[in-house]
Amino acid sequence: MVLLMSNENNLIDFNVERGKRIHDLHDKKLDEMRKAFEQALPLPKAKKKSKGKSKKR
Repeated sequence: MVLLMSNENNLIDFNVERGKRIHDLHDKKLDEMRKAFEQALPLPKAKKKSKGKSKKR
C-alpha cells in the first residue's frame, strides 16, 4: 500500500514503515529480556590471565 503525498516524489511505503516499527519493538523486548537475565543471573567477572613464565614440571 502506497500513499501519494502532494508531491509524487514523497511516497510512503507502509509495509516498510511497519517492518521498521516491528523491528524496533523486537529490539526493545530483547533488551528488556537481556537486562532481566543479567539481574537474575549475573555473569562472574573474568579473571585476568598472567603473562608470566609457565611452571616447569
